[in-house]
Amino acid sequence: MKQVDDGYGRMMAVLLLFAQAREAARTKSASIDGATVGEVLATAVEQFGPDFARILPHCRVWRNGDPAESNDAVTATDEVAVLPPVSGG
Repeated sequence: MKQVDDGYGRMMAVLLLFAQAREAARTKSASIDGATVGEVLATAVEQFGPDFARILPHCRVWRNGDPAESNDAVTATDEVAVLPPVSGG
């Protein structure tokens, strides 16, 4: 996994956004500081605003390819992915 330094010596997790989450945030990824998945997502809501906040409760969240819980620890080498529900036929 890629490590991201914020310029202040802190290492930040990479947040990956897909489909409607990507559209709401207007980016496909961001480096976000946080000790837990919940902190990373809370910071993302502050950074990306109300459109992102509305979509987030309907999304699945994964950490390094595994389903994540809000209180799961996050390190500088982690990727947190936000995946909205998929529809189609």
